[in-house]
Amino acid sequence: MTPPDRRTLHDLRYRFAGLIGWRLWLVVLLLGALTAFALPPWNWFLLIVPGFTGLLLTIQSAGRARSAFAAGWWFGVGHFAAGFYWIAHAFLVDAATYGLLAPLAVAALAAGLALFPGTVALLLWLFERRLNLSVLGRICLFAGLWATSEWIRGWIFTGLPWNLIGTVWDGSDTMVQFVGFGGVYVLGLLTLIAATCPLAVIDQAPALRRWGTVAAGFGLLALVFAAGHWRLSAVEPAWVDGVRLRLVQPNIPQHLKWKADLRASHVKTQIDLSRSPAKPGEGPTHIIWAETAVPFNLSHDPPLIRLLGSIAPKGGHLITGAPRGELGGEGGPAYWNSLHVIDDGGVLSATYDKVHLVPVGEYVPMRGILGFSKLTAGRVDFSPGSGSPVLDIPGLPPVAPLICYEVIFPAEVTALGSRPAWLLNVTNDAWFGMSAGPYQHLAAARLRSIEMGIPLVRVANTGISAVTDPYGRIIKRLDLGRQGTLDSGLPVRLASAPPYGRWGDWITAMVLVFVVVLSLVFRRPSGIRSGPDGGA
Repeated sequence: MTPPDRRTLHDLRYRFAGLIGWRLWLVVLLLGALTAFALPPWNWFLLIVPGFTGLLLTIQSAGRARSAFAAGWWFGVGHFAAGFYWIAHAFLVDAATYGLLAPLAVAALAAGLALFPGTVALLLWLFERRLNLSVLGRICLFAGLWATSEWIRGWIFTGLPWNLIGTVWDGSDTMVQFVGFGGVYVLGLLTLIAATCPLAVIDQAPALRRWGTVAAGFGLLALVFAAGHWRLSAVEPAWVDGVRLRLVQPNIPQHLKWKADLRASHVKTQIDLSRSPAKPGEGPTHIIWAETAVPFNLSHDPPLIRLLGSIAPKGGHLITGAPRGELGGEGGPAYWNSLHVIDDGGVLSATYDKVHLVPVGEYVPMRGILGFSKLTAGRVDFSPGSGSPVLDIPGLPPVAPLICYEVIFPAEVTALGSRPAWLLNVTNDAWFGMSAGPYQHLAAARLRSIEMGIPLVRVANTGISAVTDPYGRIIKRLDLGRQGTLDSGLPVRLASAPPYGRWGDWITAMVLVFVVVLSLVFRRPSGIRSGPDGGA
């Protein structure tokens, strides 16, 4: 006789199989939205269990390939719409011009990104029917395909590796340490295997195999925890001698930031914050402002450069974001989103131009077809930079500047070339208001610190500004929506990079190939078929 618990789960599976039309797609869409709340800032990570288990039940119950794709697509629409709702805030900054595009932008982004889980669902459906996979094979194949889709999403069409499944562990400093070994894509893969292992409970295999599969799934998470605990147990905190950083967070709303009559006062506000008294013996040696903190073409404004140099500590520097423009040239005017270094003598000593630009935000792809201008100030697209990814600033160890969302790309950070001593992420998350966006951005930035074994300094206009150690643990932070300064030392990087910091996505590729190939080994005995009428 079927045990009560298995009967209940079998009934649930057939309820999925019995849903048709809009009712089924509504349930799947809601399951996708549910999983988004496992991500920062909520981090209710257990929600991925019913969410992804429900998705796999729906795929299994699909009678046709297009139904399987639709299941994954609707799940993705819910997942990405709930996870990226805050994109709408950027279009409401200039509501008169772009306000009507806000819901369309969220819907279009969710619909486009949903093609990835739709394709995952389709491939899973095809493989499991052609190869008659066991439940363990289906679980491993799904996790491998999903992680592969995240990796592809990280670079195709310039990439958007945001809200990756591995970030559900952002709330646990111990669990998230695994990205130092295998990267965020592999952490997401292991997480999905564990989250969907409850499917084995309703399999037709013997009880030992069913519960062994569940135990193995959660055993993976136990290994992740153990690896993180071991990594943190060897911590010996250390600080760079003679370096004190002051991070300035002016909290200037985006709709006021570029108003012509307020720009000078915005600079004055930041000057005043920079000059505020420090604790005895803790005066800053270097001051850092956020992305485009100076709303002027700084590189062609010597008086302003001298003024800013006057607030740099003696022998130190002011590091600030500001646009840079050149009016000449054969192609007409050119503009860059830049980071400038100004010494205490009023000399602009170094500049970094942002390389990886934000589509629509900083340039408009297919501008002739889309017919609208970028969201940032000015109507001319920014140009990508080509400078050195690592700066040598007197009085500081080598730093890798990352402007705004450049910090979300694992492969680009691990491919910096010479290993810097710290990462500097300056950003202007005012575009996204008091939403989940800034929290998710910080979560992604922390992962880069852990992957590289390098401390992270993050300076944001409206927050969240923070300093992490080389294990990604936040030492100090200035929360979202607050004005003030954050004074901190600079942690010392790890002596050597962790495995992912050395080999990057070679590790990702090897693990993904291994898991996908391994999943194809787990077949059902002959005579037992997978599908809605052949067991789980």
